[in-house]
Amino acid sequence: MNGRLIVFEGVDGTGKSTQLERLAVALEAAGYEVVRTGEPYAGSEAGRRIRGMAKSGKPVEPETELAWFLEQRRDHVREVILPALERGAIVLSDRYYLSTVAYQGARGFDWEKLLRDHESEGFPAPDLVLLLDLDPGAGLARVKLRGDVAEPVFEEQHFLDRVRAVYLQIQRPYLQLIDATGTPDSVTAAIRAASSERLGLL
Repeated sequence: MNGRLIVFEGVDGTGKSTQLERLAVALEAAGYEVVRTGEPYAGSEAGRRIRGMAKSGKPVEPETELAWFLEQRRDHVREVILPALERGAIVLSDRYYLSTVAYQGARGFDWEKLLRDHESEGFPAPDLVLLLDLDPGAGLARVKLRGDVAEPVFEEQHFLDRVRAVYLQIQRPYLQLIDATGTPDSVTAAIRAASSERLGLL
């Protein structure tokens, strides 16, 4: 596989969607084929169940939630990520398996075991994970400011504090911490620098 997998991670309100689109536009301008995707994967029945649960505000058992995330990820990898990587495209994903590690870790699962399980299952490892770091309270304020309705299953301050704590404990060579407290332009500059220094893309 000659493609690259770049993942945007972080709690809600860190600007992942905005920054993913900015990087996609820059990469396309440089001549690369870019595939934009994300999780929960809407092409999977399990992904649609997760989205429906989040909007309803009615959580399921943690074990069921974890099983749904694993199911949608297998579909996502098989249907989108692997085919794109195999033809040499750059895949930009808004969330991937570190989201499960952090969010389900915050639900009480052993996050280190979740990470090992994902790596041993054969999911493609990211070439670069851009972890946009921001205090969850500030992130939720941004969500409110842009007029979005918070999803109580996932977007609750104390829960997101635990999610962030897990994210900040993860140590993998592909992970790049990005300070998301600055302006969108300053975050874009940091992301471009990381893409250039680590992968030589821009």
